[in-house]
Amino acid sequence: MQEQDNKEKEILSAEDVKELAPLYDNVVMALKQVYDPEIPVNIYDLGLIYEVNISKDHTVNILMTFTAPNCPMADEVILDVKTSVEDVPGVKSCNVELTFDPVWDQSMLSEEARVELGLEDI
Repeated sequence: MQEQDNKEKEILSAEDVKELAPLYDNVVMALKQVYDPEIPVNIYDLGLIYEVNISKDHTVNILMTFTAPNCPMADEVILDVKTSVEDVPGVKSCNVELTFDPVWDQSMLSEEARVELGLEDI
């Protein structure tokens, strides 16, 4: 029963969503300051961020991936994500979960990333 109560507490009302929208935008801006060490594009525009969820208590949960599962800089990038998001005013804490499902591919690049990488015709 307590688990159900906890889930109900996490359901966001329209007012909650409206209140959290500016915080969400600031979290995205923070993510755009984190770069893949091997590619001159930020991780958000690379499409490495699959989900950004903010709870009522302002805890940010991020689901992300890498362009390759054997990324040698994975720990540093995850730490950069956590630190950048936790530096956003109003964020209580940040949890980062890594996944490779679905596997990243070039279709996940933003228009800005495609232009930056010279792939706009793909």
